[in-house]
Amino acid sequence: MAHEPLSDTGPSARATDLRPADAWLARHGLSGARPTPLLASRLAVRGRARLATATILALLIVASALAAVPAFDGREPPRPLPLLALTALVAGLLLAQSLLDWWVRRVDQRAGATLSRRAAHPIQPSWRAVLGLPYAVFAVATFAGATALAGSALAVPDPTVRQLAVVTLIGLLGVTVITAVQLRHLLRRPVVAEDEDSLTADVIMRVEDARDLTTPSVQWSLPMVLLFGTAPGWLSAAAVANVIVGLVAYVALRARTPSSATVARRVMSVR
Repeated sequence: MAHEPLSDTGPSARATDLRPADAWLARHGLSGARPTPLLASRLAVRGRARLATATILALLIVASALAAVPAFDGREPPRPLPLLALTALVAGLLLAQSLLDWWVRRVDQRAGATLSRRAAHPIQPSWRAVLGLPYAVFAVATFAGATALAGSALAVPDPTVRQLAVVTLIGLLGVTVITAVQLRHLLRRPVVAEDEDSLTADVIMRVEDARDLTTPSVQWSLPMVLLFGTAPGWLSAAAVANVIVGLVAYVALRARTPSSATVARRVMSVR
């Protein structure tokens, strides 16, 4: 099949903007397709969105640590104000993430409107095709492990440990809801494609975005930041084991599952 450009229309882009798109195409086995301003703009907005999401998660970790500071003062009983403030911040971060995902969808919609023609058989991949059952199981298991650690800390008679456990649970719930919102927006994004290559690139971007959602940074870091060294020794050891086992599982998952390009081609073959 002769490779055609992904699009000849779209926002203007400098040569420096097209080089990362060219490298992205080659990395995913689409070196025969020519990088275009449309693809470059879609990849650029996803890069900025990932940076903003990482900032949101970092704010969540920092806010959880700050909310836990009063719990380390043994002279005062735990106060509900830091927990309420953390809950309000989680709600604000959730709104910020929703707006961020809406922005990415809006860019895709505008890009789709510039296409001179659309793919003859556009697809809307399901969560099984985009995320995959192994990654979904890993995400659920990671959340369950972190929640079990925080839940176990609630049974410790020390009020400081219980306060930290509540902070951890609020943070975990916040990141879980944020991830669910991201996945929902990801599955609802419009397909932007006009030929075989651009359709494959669209699915690849979806698969990569979905897999990024399974990176359990907050689920690993929150129990370590808030519980390690404060909770009883067995609970601290469990927090370390949770990170080690999860990391081994994550590395094995990334190594043994097909690449995003392979998944995209499978989706294309059954459409």
